[in-house]
Amino acid sequence: MFGATVLVPLLTGLDIATTLLMAGLGTLLFHLITKGKVPAFLGSSFAFLGGYGAIAPMLENNTPNHELLPYACLGVACAGLVYLVLAACIKIAGVSRVMRFFPPVVTGPIIISIGLSLCGSAKTNCDTNWLIALCALAIVIIFNIWGKGMLKIIPILLGVVASYVFSMIVDAPTRATLVEHVSQAAWIGLPVKWENTALSIFGNNFDGGMLVTAIITIMPIALATMVEHIGDICAISSTVGANFIADPGLHRTLLGDGLATSIASLFGAPANTTYGENTGVLALTRVYDPLVIRLAAVYAIIASFCPKFAALVSAMPTGTIGGVSLILYGMISAIGVRNLVENRVDLAKSRNVIVVSLIISLALGITFSTAGAITFHVGEFTLNFSGLAVAAIVGIVVNAILPGKDYNFQNDYEYGKTTEDHGQML
Repeated sequence: MFGATVLVPLLTGLDIATTLLMAGLGTLLFHLITKGKVPAFLGSSFAFLGGYGAIAPMLENNTPNHELLPYACLGVACAGLVYLVLAACIKIAGVSRVMRFFPPVVTGPIIISIGLSLCGSAKTNCDTNWLIALCALAIVIIFNIWGKGMLKIIPILLGVVASYVFSMIVDAPTRATLVEHVSQAAWIGLPVKWENTALSIFGNNFDGGMLVTAIITIMPIALATMVEHIGDICAISSTVGANFIADPGLHRTLLGDGLATSIASLFGAPANTTYGENTGVLALTRVYDPLVIRLAAVYAIIASFCPKFAALVSAMPTGTIGGVSLILYGMISAIGVRNLVENRVDLAKSRNVIVVSLIISLALGITFSTAGAITFHVGEFTLNFSGLAVAAIVGIVVNAILPGKDYNFQNDYEYGKTTEDHGQML
């Protein structure tokens, strides 16, 4: 899970050391809340990249937007609280009653839109050095298709490392940047800086309008990531042969993921998520003991206290980031398509076509418009609703209103089924 975990801060400008620390602590918190039963590692979520890009886009030459990043982080922290609300609803009303508001006909198009809205930034990163970008892209594809064993599980990490090494050979400026970054970094240091935390915005230059905008823009993304979380837990249940939806309970896994996300964001790290890659590692190694995952969390915490390690990662060539993210963003959209296909969403029905088309057209139309958002003025506040926020809200409301809903969340798990079987069941 390391490659994806550090790639998110590289794409957003968040601190790498803080990311590693909060991934480790978030994983341990998740295991505490789930009674140590679920072998899941929590790392950086790609789903919120659109939110970071809308509120705190990277500046010229991929310079982090330190002024606005804390606002985005506070928005993500509020999104984590949505998990807690859903967890409470599931505990009170049951899984089936709650999940009927988040059917695949809504969540699938939202996931598709997340990936498509990010593709432009991937191409921009590739423009810095297409040779390095294509090297990363080729390696990811080769190992994803023809890799064997563990190599097939970690294509992103292999693409990052191999293209990084390749850039050191063919690109002298990149090599000089690496030497400078690593030589100047200390061996030991604190992974959290106050100016990077979400609470640092409450100072002399506090912008209340920007805070409200960040919350409204980013919170709806949680609607898609919560369903992604449920799919991950189902896949892990299938692999391990234990019904984690029932024990320790979906409300506990959502609570652990949501709290980990909120706490990580408050300290200036990306949102956490239960990784789909986690299922592949479990299936390959057949090691299901959650203690192994907790050891990995401890390793991440230890690495976070080494600034030289963070400097090595932060010096990664922009071309490498572009090549990996080019296919990664496409994969996000592909997951959304798979969500529709595996759940057999009937697009012959007009009501389903209307829901899907509204979500995609609103998300992409608003995102790629001149303003990039829908703006409202409420008194002294200026509120900007991102395309994803508008699309998510409209999709849920329209799906709830239109007749002909045919989605039925099934909470009956037969152990030993494949991940694909559970995908169809969901």
